[in-house]
Amino acid sequence: MTHPRLGWVAIVLLFLCAALLPAQSTKQLDLAVTGDVPTPLSLTAADLAKMPRERVDVGEPAAQTSTYEGVSLQEILKKAGIAFGPGMRGKALAGYVIAEATDGYEVVFSLGELEPDLGAQRVIVADKRDGKALPPDQGPARLVLPADKEGARSVRMLDKLEVVKLLK
Repeated sequence: MTHPRLGWVAIVLLFLCAALLPAQSTKQLDLAVTGDVPTPLSLTAADLAKMPRERVDVGEPAAQTSTYEGVSLQEILKKAGIAFGPGMRGKALAGYVIAEATDGYEVVFSLGELEPDLGAQRVIVADKRDGKALPPDQGPARLVLPADKEGARSVRMLDKLEVVKLLK
């Protein structure tokens, strides 16, 4: 005969184990692309899943490496109507992108540093780390810059990309 308290003990242990597992991001992705773009966007996780995907390995603290997966920032900006390539000269270069997190943290990228034929800065809008959704303190999306030595421009909880053109 099973003791009635053993069932409750098993349930409590299951809840404790679940609480100790790393949490996945529960916030739904809604990435706004605004500003001086021909086609403003509001991208969901399903939208990103349909776009060309990239993977990048990044060294994390404590000498471990994580694999991030997502869409290049350049692809997202192209979808919003920013024309990279041979036409990226003169007025087209006089602009920048503000990447903003839900907590207000912001960083800036010039359009020239994102242009593959000029700065060629590789920036990924990641929604997965090691094959899983990002944890809540990073996601549902974040920027990953594999060439940066420090993570200061790797905006976590990415919420908005605003394009600003200085010369119109």
